[in-house]
Amino acid sequence: MLTRDVEMTGSLPKELLLSKHIHFLRKYADNSNENYEQLMVEYLRMSGIYWTTTALQLMDSDFDKAGRADILAMIKTCVHPNGGISAAKGHDPHLLYTFSAIQIMVSYDALNDQIIDIDKTAQYIRSLHKSDGSFMGDSWGEVDIRFSFAGIGSLALLGRLDTIDLDKTIDYVMLCYNTIDGGFGSRPGSESHAGLIYCSLASLSIAGQLDRIDADLLGWWLAERQLPSGGLNGRPEKLPDLCYSWWVLASLTIIGRLHWIDKHKLLRFILATQDEETGGFGDRPGNMVDPFHTLFGLTGLSLLSHQYSCDPNESIPADHNTDDGFDYANQWKSISEKIKQINPVFCMTQSVINRTNIKLQYLSL
Repeated sequence: MLTRDVEMTGSLPKELLLSKHIHFLRKYADNSNENYEQLMVEYLRMSGIYWTTTALQLMDSDFDKAGRADILAMIKTCVHPNGGISAAKGHDPHLLYTFSAIQIMVSYDALNDQIIDIDKTAQYIRSLHKSDGSFMGDSWGEVDIRFSFAGIGSLALLGRLDTIDLDKTIDYVMLCYNTIDGGFGSRPGSESHAGLIYCSLASLSIAGQLDRIDADLLGWWLAERQLPSGGLNGRPEKLPDLCYSWWVLASLTIIGRLHWIDKHKLLRFILATQDEETGGFGDRPGNMVDPFHTLFGLTGLSLLSHQYSCDPNESIPADHNTDDGFDYANQWKSISEKIKQINPVFCMTQSVINRTNIKLQYLSL
């Protein structure tokens, strides 16, 4: 059977370009930079700030100095009278951007800085919660499992999770469960997809109901997403994309089966997606870089170096070419020292989640 994949050449980056990534993200985060590219993605601005600040926090000990006041002021301009938050000033509120804004505020320890009225924002989130347990993204009524996670995650971070019927909410999530492969789709009966699996598992972890899935079946399906190049795709017969270094690895971490991935091959793929001139990561080697893929390249490395054994004496599998220019033991040691630990449920640094005292469930073999 023909497998769709990318070709890995010997000229691709083999080291983590940390300082260049910090420079790339700080330049992108400059709110005064109203260039054409920024204006064309204004509808994603709040999520873009979340991707950028989270990536910087993973790499940079001076995170709190990275435009904190300007970013929090920008969020305040996006808060609507109903408590919802929009992607940018003048846009309509939406649950996804409300979640991103809450994640940013929690990372900055700014939930109590009078940027939002917590009760009013929680009320806005509850207004999108339907009687069947699903969540709408906004007042127009679209339902998607992504919105279920955004609703559950937002309320958990706000300390208001007890204001919804969590069991009914998880019952809806389980309606999107596919017993044939153990995965989840966007709605009941939809095809399994790694990104939607992550949203579902994160919701189940927050609710403490991971016992409702077949972890071995799902782990097998997720491990099958790794291609010969080492990269991961989101569903069968698709090309690898760096963002699945988050969606797949976070899912495997939650269910305790991260070690079912070949981390050495994935390391080579992740490093190959870096731009050696500008910094940043792209979806595949040689493609344009952006903050979205930069965050998920870094989070993939974080999971592999902190959650997957990084014992310097760990043996290299026999089918690996040890003359490929990679000193795997030192690479993993260096990465674990340069990149902080990410939380696999919230995609925020583990130190921030520790501060919230949120209890999360994880599975193990």
